[in-house]
Amino acid sequence: MKAAVFRGPNQPLTIEQVDIDEPKEREVVVRTVASGVCHSDLHFVDGLYMWPAPAVLGHEAAGVVEKVGSQVSYLKPGDHVIACLSVFCGYCEECMSGHPNLCSNKAATQRKETEKPRLSQKGTMVNQFADLSGYAEKMLLHENALVKIPDNVPLDRAALIGCGVMTGVGAALNTAKVAPGSTVAVWGAGGVGLAIIQGARIAGARMIIAVDKFASKLELAKKLGATHAVDASKGNPVEEVQALTGGGVDYSFEAIGLKVAAEQAYESLMAGGIATIVGMVPLGQKVEVDGFSLLYEKRIQGCFMGSNRFRIDMPRIIELYQQGRLDLDGMITRRGKLEDVNEAFRAMKAGEVARTVLMFD
Repeated sequence: MKAAVFRGPNQPLTIEQVDIDEPKEREVVVRTVASGVCHSDLHFVDGLYMWPAPAVLGHEAAGVVEKVGSQVSYLKPGDHVIACLSVFCGYCEECMSGHPNLCSNKAATQRKETEKPRLSQKGTMVNQFADLSGYAEKMLLHENALVKIPDNVPLDRAALIGCGVMTGVGAALNTAKVAPGSTVAVWGAGGVGLAIIQGARIAGARMIIAVDKFASKLELAKKLGATHAVDASKGNPVEEVQALTGGGVDYSFEAIGLKVAAEQAYESLMAGGIATIVGMVPLGQKVEVDGFSLLYEKRIQGCFMGSNRFRIDMPRIIELYQQGRLDLDGMITRRGKLEDVNEAFRAMKAGEVARTVLMFD
């Protein structure tokens, strides 16, 4: 099959032929139809996070089941599915306590080192990224990395749910639990930030402030639910957020992965407010807060994949989309082919897109 191969940081991905194995007992082969280009992949390409090369990146994908292993009962060939990097074992303490996104036994869903690799080239292993590897014509996954969806849901929109939308909507609804009538500020109006904004709107926030340095992104944020916009390139966004709200917001979110943005999100809170850091701050960097400010019961917390239980949450997100309460169409800025993946990364860094979706059909 054709795949975009990661050969190391600060190098473009190369389109190559990669061998994919047959599914074992609880594995599934999915024909990839659409794969979103997420900022998290770019972190690895830019060397801010490390992943062993060679590898096939990509973790925001949707497609159609082609083959299933002998013990798979949840899926059958022809089913439409969304892949999710929150693959879960189903029986560790985290899974059993209702936090499958924090599964501590993912090894149970992966192949052992002594087994034939899922992906390879001339017998040499090609590393699978996030148990998915969505920048390829096919994916070989554990069944617990997939959720079945209705056949009438467009798969390019569904792909977004696999990471960006689940992360953002989940951050608002599951992690922070935004309350009706509250005030919200979101640092970053890319794919995840736009999903947070929509999640806050669905939750009933009365004021939603988008913070970004690109005017086009702020304009899109307003279309998707932001009530106010702050251009971070023209001044101190904390001061502007405080001026708009009369002292600070109830909830703030950081959706970029920048130390300074995470600190600004915290500084924008009113007493008792909660800052949720969703972006991937580079390894080794510390997020600092003023110790005295904690006396005012301000909180800062992390978020992984929107605190999801994805087989419950993703079908609900689809229903919100079908009801017209969640806009997925407007989040797709461009569509391209697998060969356009490096251009998609460039456009993302330049702030030209909210989301590019690579189409395989």
